[in-house]
This record gives sequence, structure tokens and C-alpha cells, in this order.
Amino acid sequence: MLKEANRGESLPSGSFASWLKEVQASLGAGGAVDVPCGNCTACCRSSQFVHIERKETETFSRIPKELLFPAPGQPEGNMLMGYDEHGCCPMLVDDKCSIYSHRPRTCRTYDCRVFSAAGIEEAKNEKPLIAHQAQRWVFDYPSRDDHARHAAVKAAASFLRKHPECFAGGSASNATHLAVMAIKVHSVFLRLHEEYEKTGYTPDDPEIVRAIARANRNV
Repeated sequence: MLKEANRGESLPSGSFASWLKEVQASLGAGGAVDVPCGNCTACCRSSQFVHIERKETETFSRIPKELLFPAPGQPEGNMLMGYDEHGCCPMLVDDKCSIYSHRPRTCRTYDCRVFSAAGIEEAKNEKPLIAHQAQRWVFDYPSRDDHARHAAVKAAASFLRKHPECFAGGSASNATHLAVMAIKVHSVFLRLHEEYEKTGYTPDDPEIVRAIARANRNV
């Protein structure tokens, strides 16, 4: 658990643009994100189902089979790991991940800073422990690009919230889904702002929805 003395302290997260580039690379290639979690285990104690891909054989070898069940809507061999009666991951032992070196890709790529980046408040109700931690992250803005990209991510999240048709299933499945999608398609809103500054042109909502669909396919 978070130490009481640390709960209100801000957490430096570096340049927003640099962080965004790292997250986008992770989403595209499936690599790990370097999140300075410290002693925080909020994401491990928030009643989350952890998706484990079929190819993650090392991870499967560390998890008892009785803790796994088939992942709905996923190819055969993809599994989910649930949580205990306290909402904790069963691999969390003495408040530490007992399989950290072999943890699932889902855990390696999870980054609660996406909520702060997208300005999403929904997580407060869905995952209060994670939301509390996310509020502590503080980004730096050493360049104009940092400011512009953060504004674009927030604009994307705001638009997506009002237009659920942008999502394949007709809506965002949860706050994480919304935040990640905003990051994936923020370039659309970055271009829209640049075009508006040059020409004053503002596209209608259907045009933006189509642009989001194109951007999402290209991620």
C-alpha cells in the first residue's frame, strides 16, 4: 500500500511530449512502459481482470491454472486472471508482485498517467485507488509542443466522450479504454487546431469521426 506520508506528494512525470511518445510506442509494439510506481500497488488492488495473451508462456508457467479462465471475445488460448475477495491480484504477495519479472504484458504496459493526461474523471468512480494515484502525476512542458499535445489529448477525450460511435463496440468499455483511445487519436485534434489557426476552418462532427476512424486504423 501507499505509505501515508507519501499519499499527498506530487509525482514528477517529465516532459509530456516525451511521455506521450513512449506510451504510443508501447501501444504500437507492446513494449513495457517505464512507470516510476515506487511502492504503489493501486492497480493491483483495484478489482481488475488481467488479460494474458496466448504467447505469454513464461507468465502462464508462474500462475496456477485454477486462477485463469478464457478471455471473452479473444482468440483461443487468451486468458483472464481475476482477483480475490478483497479486489487484489492473486499474484500480489506481501504487497509486492510475486511474478514481477514474468508479469503479463497487460501489467507491463499499464500506466495510470493516461487518466491525468486525458483529464478523465470517470476513474474516480470505477477505480478510486488508481484515480487517486493518477491525480498525483505532474507533467513538465519545456516546449510549445508539450502544451499542444496535452491540449490535443484532452480535446480528443472530450470529443470521444460525446461520440461513443467512435468506438468499435459503440461505446468505451471503461475509463482506461477512453483514455487510451484519446492518446491514439490525439494527432487528429492536433492537426485540427493547426488548421484552424491557419485557415479558421472548423470541420463538422461527422468529419472528425471519420478522421478518428482513419487515425485509429493506422495506429
